[in-house]
Amino acid sequence: MFKHHNALGVALSLRPTQPVTLVRPHAARRAARFFIEKFPGTSMYAVKANPSPDLIRTLWDAGVTHFDVASIAEVRLVRDVAPHATLCFMHPIKAPEAISEAYHVHGVRVFSLDSIEELDKIVAATARDGVAATDLTLCVRLRVSSAHSKLSLASKFGVAADDAAPVLMAARQVADALGICFHVGSQAMSAQAYGDAMAQVRAAIVAAGVTVDIVDVGGGFPSDYPGMAPAPLETYFEVIHRAFEALPISYSAELWCEPGRALCAEYSSVLVRVEARKDDVLYINDGAYGALFDAAHIDWRFPVRLVRAEPSHTRDMEFSFWGPTCDDMDYMRGPFALPADVKAGDYVEIGMLGAYGQAMRTGFNGFTAGETVIVSDEPMSSLYAVTEESPERVIQLRKN
Repeated sequence: MFKHHNALGVALSLRPTQPVTLVRPHAARRAARFFIEKFPGTSMYAVKANPSPDLIRTLWDAGVTHFDVASIAEVRLVRDVAPHATLCFMHPIKAPEAISEAYHVHGVRVFSLDSIEELDKIVAATARDGVAATDLTLCVRLRVSSAHSKLSLASKFGVAADDAAPVLMAARQVADALGICFHVGSQAMSAQAYGDAMAQVRAAIVAAGVTVDIVDVGGGFPSDYPGMAPAPLETYFEVIHRAFEALPISYSAELWCEPGRALCAEYSSVLVRVEARKDDVLYINDGAYGALFDAAHIDWRFPVRLVRAEPSHTRDMEFSFWGPTCDDMDYMRGPFALPADVKAGDYVEIGMLGAYGQAMRTGFNGFTAGETVIVSDEPMSSLYAVTEESPERVIQLRKN
C-alpha cells in the first residue's frame, strides 16, 4: 500500500484516473483510544460500518477487543484478522446455519434476539448431541425511538418494552448471562436519545423481574459532517453512565456500546477526478454505486475540498455531482461547496467516508475503486484532537 502525506501528494504523483481511497490509520487509532479511555464500559466495533481487514487490525492493535458482527461472513472475517477477539453476533434474526457455525466453529457465545422464536432457534443451533449450551450470553433487543437520530433504526428489529417480559424471562432460563440491547439510530444528534432508551430498559427490567448482567446501548454515536454539529461525545457518555447507574440491575452488570461510525468515519476519504463540468454540476468518477451511496440516496453531506497545486482564489459556490455510471440515480444533490473555478481534470477530496463509504461500494457499470493509499494528514472534519501535553491521549476538539 502506497504512503503519502496528503491528497495533493497522491494527485501529483499518481495522476489517478480512478477514485483513490485515502486511509488514515492514525485517526482510527485515536478514535479507538478515545472510546477505550472515556466510555464507562466495553466498546465493540460494529463491523458493518467498514469491514476493511486493515481497519479491523488497526482497531484491534489500538485496544478494541470486542466486535459486533451481523453475518457469518463478518464472523469469519474478524476471526481471521483478529483470532482472539470477542465476537458478538448482534443481528436479531439469523440463519440457524450461521448461528451453528458461529458457535461451534468460531467460538461465538454472544447472540442477540428479539423474539421467543429466535431464542428457540439459538438454543437449537448451539446444542451439541441434544444437550443445550450452558455458556450463552443472550441480549434481548428492545425497540426504542430514533427521533433524535438522522437515520432511523426503529422499524425493523426489537421488542417493545411493554412486550419484552416473556422474552426476557425465557432468555434468562437458558442464558449464562442475560443482556438488554437497543439501537437509537445512526448519527444521534442528542444524548437524550440514550436517556430515553434507558428509561425503556428500566421499564422492561421491572416488568420482567429478571437479573440483568449486561446493558448494551448500541451505536448511534455521531461524527462531524457539514450541517451536523453534535455535542462532545463525553456528553453522551455522561448521560449513559448516569442512567446505567440508576438501573435495577446486578451489582456486577456490564455496560457495552457498539460504535461503528464514530470509530471509522475519519479513517478514510476518497480522491475523485472531475471529468466534466456543466454550470453548477460536476461529473466525477465516483458516485452512488461507489462510496457516495449515502450522498445520493439520503442526501448526506460530506466535506469536500479542491486538490490542486495552484490554490484557487475564487469564492466557493455550491455544486451537485453526477457519478460515472449511466444511471440517473447516480446523482449527489449536495450542496458541496467548492471554488467557483473548479474544472475538468481537477481532483476533489471527499471526506468522512470511512463509515458506510467503502462498505457500500459496488462494481456496477464497470466502475470500481482504484488504489488505496495511506496518508498522514488530519481528516477534513474531526471530533478528536491530540493534546499538546501527551500525543497518546485524546480529547474532544469541539467544546460546546
